[in-house]
Amino acid sequence: MSDFYIKKIGKRGKIDIWLVDGFKIRRDVDGQFSNFGQHFRFSFIPQNEFWLDKESVPNERHFFVDHLLVEWKMMNDGVSYNEAVEVADNKERVERMMSGDFKKIVAKDGSIDTSKARKHLLGKTKEGVFVWLVDGRAVRSVFDIDFAEGGHDLVYNYVPQNEIWIDDDVSAKERLYVILHELCERSWIGKGLNYSQAHYEKASPLEWEVRHNPEKLEESLMILGYCPE
Repeated sequence: MSDFYIKKIGKRGKIDIWLVDGFKIRRDVDGQFSNFGQHFRFSFIPQNEFWLDKESVPNERHFFVDHLLVEWKMMNDGVSYNEAVEVADNKERVERMMSGDFKKIVAKDGSIDTSKARKHLLGKTKEGVFVWLVDGRAVRSVFDIDFAEGGHDLVYNYVPQNEIWIDDDVSAKERLYVILHELCERSWIGKGLNYSQAHYEKASPLEWEVRHNPEKLEESLMILGYCPE
């Protein structure tokens, strides 16, 4: 466990807040760990600790910590995760609304301009699916508070047709694993599987295997037709 800690970045009451290496956690313990977590959601986290993944763009920690405080307290009192996360999400949404993030992707006519969430093109597939690096904070604040790592048009209706979005909080060394997951998941949904089947039975196992055998990464991406920029 000590390999996961990077540094202690704060304390709220009896809770220690740690910056951790999410890449190692997703590789070695739980591929579903994303931006943050606490003990009652991920049992491998000590009870009086909050873990925040090291972000490439570290500008959302206050949102995450305030979310975790609500989630942890409610679950510590015996409330289910689904109930606790709904209340925590609502608190986080209010904070994000007050932050002014909506202004980042509003067009001149006042409508939401999805293209403003894009940062730059990472690559595309032979079938014409474009993979974009996006402003993860803006996506979470405006479209989907649960957006993490990546997503695509066949699951998220705010992602334009034939696009995959990769969160800019994902480190450069991890992006290709996330791209692999999204390409695999999207491919299987296109073949008729539902999201749960494509995610848990196909994409997640492939991602887990390749994270433990990185020499397979390039070939796996090629099979899925990915061409980096």
